Amino acid sequence: MRLVQLAATGFRNLEPLALSVPAEGVALLGPNGHGKTNVLEAAYYPVLFRSFRSAADAEMVGFGGPGFKVECRYADQGVTHNVAVRYTASPKRKRITVDEADIERLADAVGLWLAVAFIPTDTSLASGPAAGRRLYLDRLLSLADREYLRALTRYRAALAQRNAALKQHSSTLAAFEPALIEHGAAVVRRRLEWLQETAGLFAEEFRAMGETARVEVRYLGRDSLAEPGAWPEALAEARSRDEARGTTTVGPHRDDLVLELDGRPLRTYGSTGQHRSATVALKLLEWDTLARWRNTEPALLLDDVFAELDTRRQDCLAERLRRQPRAQVLLSAPRRNELPDGLDLPMWHVETGTVRADG
Repeated sequence: MRLVQLAATGFRNLEPLALSVPAEGVALLGPNGHGKTNVLEAAYYPVLFRSFRSAADAEMVGFGGPGFKVECRYADQGVTHNVAVRYTASPKRKRITVDEADIERLADAVGLWLAVAFIPTDTSLASGPAAGRRLYLDRLLSLADREYLRALTRYRAALAQRNAALKQHSSTLAAFEPALIEHGAAVVRRRLEWLQETAGLFAEEFRAMGETARVEVRYLGRDSLAEPGAWPEALAEARSRDEARGTTTVGPHRDDLVLELDGRPLRTYGSTGQHRSATVALKLLEWDTLARWRNTEPALLLDDVFAELDTRRQDCLAERLRRQPRAQVLLSAPRRNELPDGLDLPMWHVETGTVRADG
């Protein structure tokens, strides 16, 4: 899968864009705060139709503007498609088109264009709380598997209804449990299947970053809940606790993806460099999963990925990217000399929101 053209108007600080993207990718160079990350954000927006920085749509509108439009043309399996989204701030409205046809349901357009993004704050995947790793897991599996997305959506709906009933001390509590059980079991089962397939690959990607410590990833939760039959007893055991707290305390919405370094929590005992290496490994694991399950190769969007890596880790990551020729790579850095040698990508310069090709 290749991004062929990227167009944007009214998006953050960027001047109107109409860029033809090289097949191998591009390196975005320029001072911090001038728009490099915004270009990558615009490229990622049509994947999920939301910011990879968790910003609200209104925050991405250029100062004083009425809204924004982002459009990407991509090639997949020799066929070219076009995904466009137009957002208006007042009234708030988002219109999505795929190959010029309006899309009514967001889920029908999510993940048609595929990219994996790294931004500096993603290091919280290794160093931060469980919520970020659950979001990573749910995003990855939802993009890889439409059945997982459906199960997750229905589980969350049943969970919200059950939690509302708990807060209201309603006698309708049990009415929402069959859906909670059916779809919750599907979510847990798919997570465990994915982890069984990929745990060894995560360790390989971590070593490819030049790390020598033994690393493991495991699922922290009730594995038994992958089977619907285990849920009634688990819910019954937690009933009094759930009623006291007004929320459901059993299920995949409480689970975690635990990273361990030599048998100890990476979150606590890992260095800054190891946290960054583990995060990059998780992103490459995401790329590999999407490539295998969707039978295509997502683009890699890497924002300042070499910052805060020592020279050895920078060289290892550069070598890892060179060994992945199938992936189109769009990356950013303040200056050319801050990129490792051997990354042979065309250069774009970004200054005060304007993008120009080198030369």
